[in-house]
Amino acid sequence: MRLLVQRVRRASVEVGGRRCASIGPGLLLFVGVETGDTEADARWLAGKAARLRIFDDAEGRMNLDVRQSGGELLVVSQFTLCASTRRGNRPSYVRAAPEPLSRPLYERFAALVGEEAGRAAATGIFGADMQVELVNDGPVTLWLDSRDKD
Repeated sequence: MRLLVQRVRRASVEVGGRRCASIGPGLLLFVGVETGDTEADARWLAGKAARLRIFDDAEGRMNLDVRQSGGELLVVSQFTLCASTRRGNRPSYVRAAPEPLSRPLYERFAALVGEEAGRAAATGIFGADMQVELVNDGPVTLWLDSRDKD
């Protein structure tokens, strides 16, 4: 699994011109599920994301995690995170897991990260053509890959 973590001041998801999810300050988490990913991968990434100390403490140092900061969570499925661009200029998505594997792992990840952070995560709509709007909170964008857990 791959995860793009963005610290945001606010973020929202629209589908078909209708807002389906929004958050205030917190984390926007884009999730890509690859063939071969397991619940253990989802669990590891959820714990890692929830414990990232990327929110400012009273002294202005990034020293707090999302729970400690009172931040919210928005989880969005993003199969394009699984792209390979090794050959040519057209991304290949052969590593992206098919829907029968990716949907349950995406949903499980959203539940797990919510448990870790102590609050339910808002979500986009799996497989939908989503328009995601966000306001970055500083230059805090991280890339996590479950293959790094080993």
